Amino acid sequence: MDKKQKKSLIDRFLNGIETAGNKLPDPITIFAMLAGLVLLASWLLNKIGLTAVSPTSGETLEVVNLLSKEGLHQILTNMVSNFTSFAPLGIVIVAMIGIGVAEHSGLITTMMKKTVLSAPKGLIVPVLIFTAIFGSVATDAAYIILPPIAAMIFMSIGRHPLVGMVAAYAAIAGGFSANILITSLDVLLVGITQEAARLVDPEFTGLATMNYYFMAVSTVLLIAVATWVTVKIVEPRFGKYEGKVEVLEKVTPKESKALIWATVSALIYIAVLLVTVLPENGILRGENGEFLQSPFMSGIVPLMLFLFLIPGIVYGMVVGTIKSDRDVAGMMFKSMADLASFIVLAFVAAQMIAFFSWSNIGTILAIKGAETLQAMNFTGVPMFIGFIFIVALVNLLMASASAKWVLLAPIFVPMFMYLGYSPAVTQMAYRVGDSITNPITPLLAYFAMLLAFARKYDKNIKMGTLISALIPYSIFFAIMWIILFGVWLLLGLPMGPGEILHINK
Repeated sequence: MDKKQKKSLIDRFLNGIETAGNKLPDPITIFAMLAGLVLLASWLLNKIGLTAVSPTSGETLEVVNLLSKEGLHQILTNMVSNFTSFAPLGIVIVAMIGIGVAEHSGLITTMMKKTVLSAPKGLIVPVLIFTAIFGSVATDAAYIILPPIAAMIFMSIGRHPLVGMVAAYAAIAGGFSANILITSLDVLLVGITQEAARLVDPEFTGLATMNYYFMAVSTVLLIAVATWVTVKIVEPRFGKYEGKVEVLEKVTPKESKALIWATVSALIYIAVLLVTVLPENGILRGENGEFLQSPFMSGIVPLMLFLFLIPGIVYGMVVGTIKSDRDVAGMMFKSMADLASFIVLAFVAAQMIAFFSWSNIGTILAIKGAETLQAMNFTGVPMFIGFIFIVALVNLLMASASAKWVLLAPIFVPMFMYLGYSPAVTQMAYRVGDSITNPITPLLAYFAMLLAFARKYDKNIKMGTLISALIPYSIFFAIMWIILFGVWLLLGLPMGPGEILHINK
């Protein structure tokens, strides 16, 4: 089969997914239907008597019937709080206040023009992918900041803005467990891993760096794979952008002056932040001088709000787009108007996710899936590949990385330790499985936000188009990671500093 035929087969496959996906109702309707389905399933599975034993507490979990009198009361009395406590909602709104001012004042456009006009166009995609993967340092804020910026960068150099948006989102979601720095997720997961490992070895102590070597190598490979998928598969499918194109003009002397002052203000702000976090007794450090578990990391979203807001205001004042406080407020209002569809969608999605959590269906399905893999009695590379795919499937039902690991770690970490594998190996296998389906899971709230952003450039775009564009990333990320993980195991390489692959049984 020649290269042309292979490309044709891939195109036909993705066209089929796009066609089927575009026949789906609006996302708001889909989440409403899913919410109703969860309610019906909670009643049916409760009547059947589906149960599972919690690996953490030993408690027998039952499916909660949400169509009972108590369940209906819970739904009615918590509908507002479900919405207001929906985590992505607050993160998106807070971040977009600062981003909106930076965008509407002209700062982001000028920065892009300066960057694009001075950078080789051939490096735009790999640089974007690296920035997206690196963006996980800022936790979920990367989902909000990078895709819209990537779209504008691509449009400014004559490429389809949705290609840049999709590439950025896929790299953030699929590369969330790869980085060249240790992030708050490393700290969060190792704490869960350590508790699970102590069921076998009470003296076990985990390190946040236990997966660092594998993560660093993954970062390099992901950049290459994501770049290839973007250029060879995704971009040809979108073709030429026919919408309104912003002409990339040279930066004027006035804009250059404003950009310099905006940069100075940003550097001053960063310098102040460094004073609060670099010293061990810095005011934004955590207990005992902790950095990753600190107010700084917990407050990264509002801190980033000001990182965009302050330079945006300074730029606007110098260049003349901001003449009074009313101009700043108006820019904030415009950024909120762009989020209207996402806010409505968030209300419905928040109800569905809350119903799923209350019913215990997700928890029980995760435990049952883990027990099934344990019963298969796999060993070595096939065992870990099976585990990776179980995690990838569970991720389609439960998007939270920490919530899934709380359920799965007490089963798989001890089981694999008895088979002679370090907890670091099990944790990394979990992170690989979690990352593979992140770009395509509809239960990741930022997928709905991506659709809302995409409609700025194509008001008729539907879920099927986005899913068909993101699936190639998931497929090739899975191939890359499974090969890398298999080679790593066969060579017996350590996952991180001081971490051995095999332990004494």
